[in-house]
Amino acid sequence: MLYKLWRSFIKEIQLLKRDSGGIVIIFLMPLLLIITITLIQDSTFKNLEGSKIPIIFIDNDKSEVSKVIKKELETSKTFELITDYNEKSAEKAVFTGDYQMAIVIPENLTKDLNSNIDSKVQTVVSSFGLEADSTATKTVASKTKDIHLYFDPATNAGFKNSVMNAINKMVFEIENKKIYKAFQDQLGTTEDLENNSLITFKEITPNKGKLDVIPNSVQHNVPAWALFAIFFIVVPLSINLVKEKSQGTSVRIRTSPTPYFIHILGKTFTYLIICVIQFLLMVAVGIWIFPLMDLPQFDVSGKIFHLLIVTLFAGLAAIGFGILIGTVSNTQEQSAPFGATSVVVLAAIGGIWVPVFLMPEFMQKIAQFSPMNWGLNAYYDIILRNSGIGEIAKELIFLFLFYIAMVTVSLLYERKQNSV
Repeated sequence: MLYKLWRSFIKEIQLLKRDSGGIVIIFLMPLLLIITITLIQDSTFKNLEGSKIPIIFIDNDKSEVSKVIKKELETSKTFELITDYNEKSAEKAVFTGDYQMAIVIPENLTKDLNSNIDSKVQTVVSSFGLEADSTATKTVASKTKDIHLYFDPATNAGFKNSVMNAINKMVFEIENKKIYKAFQDQLGTTEDLENNSLITFKEITPNKGKLDVIPNSVQHNVPAWALFAIFFIVVPLSINLVKEKSQGTSVRIRTSPTPYFIHILGKTFTYLIICVIQFLLMVAVGIWIFPLMDLPQFDVSGKIFHLLIVTLFAGLAAIGFGILIGTVSNTQEQSAPFGATSVVVLAAIGGIWVPVFLMPEFMQKIAQFSPMNWGLNAYYDIILRNSGIGEIAKELIFLFLFYIAMVTVSLLYERKQNSV
C-alpha cells in the first residue's frame, strides 16, 4: 500500500514538472501580491492601530493654561505636535493639505483667564455679604479668548467635533480647578474644595475568551495571502484531474488494482508540500524583505510549529476543493475559470482582501462560512493571541471536515459517473 502511495506521489511530481511555468506562477504571483498589497494597506492599518496624527501647535501664551493643553496633547495617543510654525505659515500648511489641523493658543490666555475668574469669584463672595480678601486686587472681567483651530478642508466633521470637544474639555477642567482655588483663597480655607468626579468610566475586558486585537499590515497580509496562495492551487490541481480524464489516465487508474483513494492521497501529499513551501516563502518575505521596505517585521518566534499545523489543515481544505472542481469539470475551460473565480470569491468574503473587522456586520456573518476565514482566524489566534493547538482546534476541525466533505462528494460523483 505504501509503495502504491509512493508511486502515486511520484506520478503527481512528474505531472507538475510538465507545467513548470505554472508552478513558478503559483509561487511568484502570491509573493508579488503580498508585497504590493501590504505596501498599499500599511498606512490604513497604522491608522487603525492608533498611530499619532501630526498636527501644528502654536503657543503664543507660553504660560500655565497653554502648557497644560500642550502636555495633554503630547501624552495622548492621538497627536504628534509640530511646533516650528507661526500662525500664517500654519494656516497655509493646513489648507494645502500638508497637515490635518493646527491649534493656535492666543496671547495672555492664562493671564486673562485668571483675571476673569478672580473678578467673578469676588462678585460671588460679595453677594453673600462676605468681605472679599483685602489683599486681592480688584480685577475686571476680560473678553472671551479664542483658540484658533485650522482644519484641512478635506477633514470629516466627526474628526473636527472630537478635537473641539477634547480641547473644550481640557479648558473646562483647567477653569474649574482655578475657580476652586480662587474660592479657597477668598474664603481663607485650607480644605480641599477641588471637585473630584463622582462618576468615572472603567473599561471591562473579558478574563477569558478572545480579545479584540487589531493586526498590523504585515500580521494580516502574510497569513492572508499565504491562504490565498494555498487555495489557488485549486487551479492546477483541477486542471490535472481534467487532463487525466481527457487523456484516458483516469480510466487506467480505475482499472488498475490500486484503489482510487490512493490516487487521491497521492495528490493530497504532493500539493500539501507545495502549500508548505508557499507559506514558508510568505514568512520569509515577512521576516527579511518587509523590514527593508520600512514595514513591520513578521514575528514567528515560538509560533512556527503551530503556524505550519494551520497551513497543513488549510492545505487539506484547498486540496479537497480542487479535487471536487476537477472531478465535476469536463474541460479545462470549465475548471480553470471556475476554480480561479471561486477562490477569489472565497478570499473576498473570508477577509483576505479586506479584513473581516472592517466589513459590515452582515458580511461578517457571511465570512464565517468561508474556509479561508477559518484558516485566517486560526493564524490570528496564534500570531496575535499566542494561542495553542487547543484554542484553534475548532478551526482545524472545520478545515479537516471541509476536506473530508469535498473528497467524499468527489468520490461519490466519480462512482456515479462510472456506473452510468
